[in-house]
Amino acid sequence: MKPDMIFNERYRIIKSLGEGGMANVYLATDLILDRPVAVKVLRVDLRDDQDTIRRFKREALATTELVHPNIVSVYDVGEVDGFQYMVMEYVAGYDLKTYITKQFPIPYQVVIDIMTQILSAVEVAHDHNIIHRDLKPQNILIDEEGNAKITDFGIAVALADHSLTQTNTLLGSVHYLSPEQARGSMATKRSDIYSLGIILYEMLTGKVPFEGETAVSIALKHFQSEVPSVREFDPNIPQSLENIVLQATSKVPQDRFQSAEEMSIALSKSLSQKNAEKWHPEVLVSGETKVLPVLDKNAAEVSNTTKEPEVTADKKKKMSRRKKWTIGVIMVALLMLIVGGVVVATSSPKEVKVPDLSGMTISEAKSSLADKNLKLGKVTRTNSETVSSGDIINSAPKKNETIREENKVDVIVSKGKSKITVENYVGSTYSDVKSTLEKDGFTVEKETQHSDSVTENEIMEQDISAGDKVVPSDTVITLTVSSGPEMFTLRDLSGYTIKSVQDYATEIGARLSISEAYSNSVEKGQVVKQSPTAGSNMSKGGSLSVTISKGKKETTDEFTRTVTVPFKSMVMESSSSSDKDKEDSSDESSNSSSSSSESKTDENVIEVYIEDKTHNIDTLYERKTITKDTDFKLSFIVDSGKSGKYKILRDDKVIAENGNVTKN
Repeated sequence: MKPDMIFNERYRIIKSLGEGGMANVYLATDLILDRPVAVKVLRVDLRDDQDTIRRFKREALATTELVHPNIVSVYDVGEVDGFQYMVMEYVAGYDLKTYITKQFPIPYQVVIDIMTQILSAVEVAHDHNIIHRDLKPQNILIDEEGNAKITDFGIAVALADHSLTQTNTLLGSVHYLSPEQARGSMATKRSDIYSLGIILYEMLTGKVPFEGETAVSIALKHFQSEVPSVREFDPNIPQSLENIVLQATSKVPQDRFQSAEEMSIALSKSLSQKNAEKWHPEVLVSGETKVLPVLDKNAAEVSNTTKEPEVTADKKKKMSRRKKWTIGVIMVALLMLIVGGVVVATSSPKEVKVPDLSGMTISEAKSSLADKNLKLGKVTRTNSETVSSGDIINSAPKKNETIREENKVDVIVSKGKSKITVENYVGSTYSDVKSTLEKDGFTVEKETQHSDSVTENEIMEQDISAGDKVVPSDTVITLTVSSGPEMFTLRDLSGYTIKSVQDYATEIGARLSISEAYSNSVEKGQVVKQSPTAGSNMSKGGSLSVTISKGKKETTDEFTRTVTVPFKSMVMESSSSSDKDKEDSSDESSNSSSSSSESKTDENVIEVYIEDKTHNIDTLYERKTITKDTDFKLSFIVDSGKSGKYKILRDDKVIAENGNVTKN
């Protein structure tokens, strides 16, 4: 497959990650979930191998049940255009083989930590009756945090069926192959234990124990040669740690660790054990058959106690041979009858009661059944609200039922409590979601938080991510709910100036509006009233209205005053008048340019000035020319209790004025 190719209408291929003996692996993007994944596709030359396909499907589907932090998760299994594929978790990092090359020598504690993770994953697989069959450093990934993750469950079973002569595909696997697999026997859980022992050997020494030019030659060494001592490579390796390698790689499966868990426990104690003796297998390995000389001995004894008549040598010889043959036949027949009776007596199945397996793990059940000479049959897994995950719920036949030895007992194993997928509740109404979750068995807790943008009672956050699978009865889900905008209590703004009110409105984020009004009780420029009133609850962004005092509203008096302005004649007397009269006349008309002998029409120019709320005493109120005594009506507007003024000039001379003109 090429980069940017869309596989199965969902996975965009980015690049090839590698090619193996059974499958090719590609880095891809899951276009639906937007996450990197590893897509493993069965090789072209195997797509028509129905047996391989059948086993690949069976094991791949079984692997999807394996949920463990140290097992690469399988997301999807299927077939496209005749190609079998698996979509798995993508692990950024490199395989254990590369890790050993780069990090060797590896501290013993680090070796134990990594092996403990691997063993934990293998134990889970074995509990699900899944045998890896191809454990090797190339199938163990180390992520960027140093965590180990096992991959290639499912493909291993198909791989095991191919000939060891396929050196291009199996040379890597055969270095870790158990002796029984090398002989062509069926792989068991203890075959995986052997492979783990070889991996531990390589982590301690940086190399595999057996090398050869062909896969066959390496396989032969696995069941013919003992695994070399790791202490000969590094004398500092504790004997207790070497013992784990020796026991795990024993040629006889029965001598190996009984389970991955047992091997893990031994590892955890290995660095603390002092003066440990070298491990030796309890079962002696021998291919010889010992022949017991029982028949010859009995025949000899019978021959020696038989009295023979005196006969010729030839007859004696023939009779001796005939007797021996007859005795031999009889003894063989008797022996067969005895052996047959023993076999019948011992091999006839007895009836036993099925033990109570409820609450046991698979391993414990096997041991309990073995004590009764019974075998574990089909394992079915189902959810249970009362039985812990991995423990047996019931068996068939049930406890105390009588069955014959060697029969199988099926068990139902708990997968734990039923899990449901948490949805995305953000944006939903809290009361509705709470009701639904509590019906499903959740415990719901509420936290509130102010928000200017999220409606009150609407869910803002949830502490369990959408898509997570949880057991409702064991789960407390906390929902953060909006309590709307933050509320605060309004201050009493009495006595605030406009500037103080504006500063307060900015502080609380209120929208301010200002109006003015007269007030007889509030000083001009200060707040007369506010809305909402002091002590009211208000949220950020709310409206605040204040009225500012214009001071007292004064009343005015409007009135008029009539002032009579006398006319003053300006006519000059003739020259015949007396000197005194001339002098007087001269005084009154000093500004006149007429000669004493001239005469003209007499008139006065009158100017009036007033002061009230609308006029100023320095501003001309009225100008008028008069030829006789004339009344001037003066209109005043003054504040109540106040007075006005007026001033009258005649020909530029003040002839009348009053500085205290009132209404009355």
